[in-house]
Amino acid sequence: MSAHAARTALEKIAAPASARTRGFLHIVRHGAGPSALYVLTYRKVDAQTAVPKPALAEGAQALIDLLDKIGVDFRVREVRDALEDILRLGSANIPDLWLTDEEMVEKGLIEG
Repeated sequence: MSAHAARTALEKIAAPASARTRGFLHIVRHGAGPSALYVLTYRKVDAQTAVPKPALAEGAQALIDLLDKIGVDFRVREVRDALEDILRLGSANIPDLWLTDEEMVEKGLIEG
């Protein structure tokens, strides 16, 4: 029984080299129709160490492609609701995106 407890304790202590950080993606639409521009900004919830770098998508298809590249799951209800809000209201947040700093730099969401 003590061996099992020790293994559990070690698992909790061992942290991955690049821990994922919880954040959200803020999307703002500028303009309307096929020529609309979308500005995406990733914000960390817990830490404000990295400077966010806005990403630009020119048109709805470019927005969908960029969200797919980032790894947004379109099957999640909150994501679909956020896309509706962008169309109706002009902006929205996609919550609970867990990314490492390396992934954020690779996807162009923070300054490298």
